[in-house]
Amino acid sequence: MKVYKILLPLLFVVAVGFKYRQTDPWPVPDNYLKMANPLKGDAASVADGKQLWMQHCTSCHGKTGKGDGPKAAQLKTLPHDLSKADIQGQPDGSFFYKTSEGRNDMPSFKKKIPEKEDIWSLVNYIRTLKK
Repeated sequence: MKVYKILLPLLFVVAVGFKYRQTDPWPVPDNYLKMANPLKGDAASVADGKQLWMQHCTSCHGKTGKGDGPKAAQLKTLPHDLSKADIQGQPDGSFFYKTSEGRNDMPSFKKKIPEKEDIWSLVNYIRTLKK
């Protein structure tokens, strides 16, 4: 009986932890890592990116990019906190690639946001989500 009192909570923690663990590293092709954002991070581009963020991203990533959107709990893995320094340290091309191509729970936005300039504006907005 004592064993069950110890094992059941432990199994619950492991099961919950597995559901909410972050995904494996997401490799980005070198050509994207070297890709520079052709848009300046000016107010107009950031505003365009924010509008796209509100339309396409908040349901999972949340309003401030912390991965706490209303649909996040339904995913197999929680979205990363985009305001963290290690995420913000990724090159712009990495954000462009991940947004365009998607992976697992993260959908591809190539068809939903077909204009490359719009994805670059979204990258500029993501840069404003720093802690």
